[in-house]
Amino acid sequence: MADLSCNIAGVRSPNPFWLASAPPTDKQYNVERAFEAGWGGVVWKTLGEPGPPIVNVCSRYGSVDYNGTRMMGLNNIELITDRPLEVNLAEITAVKKAWPDRAMVVSLMVPCNEKAWKDILKAVEQTGCDGVELNFGCPHGMSERGMGSAVGQVPEYIQDVTGWCKQHSDLPVFVKLTPNITDIRYPARAANAGGADAVSLINTINSITSVNLDSFSPEPSVGGKGAHGGYCGPAVKPIALSMVSEIARDPETAGLPISGIGGISNWRDAAEFIALGCGSVQVCTAAMHYGFKIIDDLVDGLNNWMDDKGHANLEAFRGKAVPNVTNWNELDLNYKTIASIDHDKCIECGLCHITCEDTSHQAIGRRKDENGKRWYEVIEDECVGCNLCYLVCPVEDCITMVEVDNGKPYMNWGDHPNNPMRN
Repeated sequence: MADLSCNIAGVRSPNPFWLASAPPTDKQYNVERAFEAGWGGVVWKTLGEPGPPIVNVCSRYGSVDYNGTRMMGLNNIELITDRPLEVNLAEITAVKKAWPDRAMVVSLMVPCNEKAWKDILKAVEQTGCDGVELNFGCPHGMSERGMGSAVGQVPEYIQDVTGWCKQHSDLPVFVKLTPNITDIRYPARAANAGGADAVSLINTINSITSVNLDSFSPEPSVGGKGAHGGYCGPAVKPIALSMVSEIARDPETAGLPISGIGGISNWRDAAEFIALGCGSVQVCTAAMHYGFKIIDDLVDGLNNWMDDKGHANLEAFRGKAVPNVTNWNELDLNYKTIASIDHDKCIECGLCHITCEDTSHQAIGRRKDENGKRWYEVIEDECVGCNLCYLVCPVEDCITMVEVDNGKPYMNWGDHPNNPMRN
């Protein structure tokens, strides 16, 4: 069996699957159930400073369902923990003592001043936890109070707070980044400059998932009113992968450990994040949808795939995809593929023809034979290899994209004669 043990920024766990800071990690009962199920670690739901209690609203969640899939995307307007700080600290201490081999990272969010961060770090250190995660990502509720993404959108604030935390604590510091920003590289660079041991991303995306067309209020509705919230779940995975890749291949943050978050629902998702450089992966929506026992599928699936591919441990393939991520202007303009249809597998639905004829390049013709069978054929001279027919075809491997050797050498946009900037 492959070795799934994980070591990121000095934080060790028996596997890379951690529960993200969220409702599943809000209390001792939940976290112990997760560890009993087999999760490698948790990031405890975000703690705030002592003082007036956090007050949450009802209701808190909304979702996007698509084509029969429930909770393809989940929106939440819940705040950080509404349980007293001393209760959380006592429970974290008890859980870490009972489960010393599991990763215990504590998420923190306090006002943007040095004393507030120093004070809470000293309290958290006493729990025996393995590290802290600075929540610079929450886009709702707390950001209106000058915390969460209000900090995460200002690189200078990120660098300052990260520096304070490194100055006042020896714990590994993970900086959780907001995706609600134009270029994720700048906050990552700021975290790195502040001395962060790792970054975590992505946090949730600003969203309104739907509008109730009877009450005309956004969902989730609180007494007929709604607010933007944080969007997560399978729908955000492509955004998360892109942002992770930007940090992994940026020369200013290359080598900075990454804990990947965003729509991870199965072992394949996890493998993709690790291939883009992540040392651990954090899961939330999938656990909220299916329960903690999904860890069995995550661990078994990743283990089996690694065995099949001959990867002895996570480091064997971590970051392997990063060199293959490039900018558009570096892509080979002479690379050529065309579609190929396996007529033995074709069910004559016609989707390939319809989509190509109406919205693409009119490269799939159709005809009927003497028996009334419909035939769909690729017009090779018109096919631009866009993949649309392959993507819409409901039959696996009925349409494939075949590479064509056109004898032309590699040429990117910088060398193309149509490029006005070409020297």
